Amino acid sequence: MVQEIQLKRAYDPASSEDGYRVYIDRLWPRGLSHETFHYDSWDKAIAPSSELREWFHQDAEGRWKEFAEKYKKELSENPAFESLRKEIAGKPKVTLLYSSRDHEHNNAVVVKEVLNQDSK
Repeated sequence: MVQEIQLKRAYDPASSEDGYRVYIDRLWPRGLSHETFHYDSWDKAIAPSSELREWFHQDAEGRWKEFAEKYKKELSENPAFESLRKEIAGKPKVTLLYSSRDHEHNNAVVVKEVLNQDSK
């Protein structure tokens, strides 16, 4: 079975097309209530370490490539990421939810890339 993994900003409305929704940031999305933000799973430990996140946000575009490599290393050593892999196994469609305004430079992009490499 081929699994489709897509990305979506936490602030975008939930859709039946999302499949299984996984929020992957450490911090709750600012301004969203627990009653209106729909997700199926949230494990804060999947997010980048606070040190890596803070370092990256000082220059997101300039540090993107280095951030992605460092975050991939964190994921490879993170038991929570292995749990995520098991949790989504067999789910035909998974949507990774993130809070960042930057659609191209955020941790969800890296998580999707690593999960897609796993399926090859």
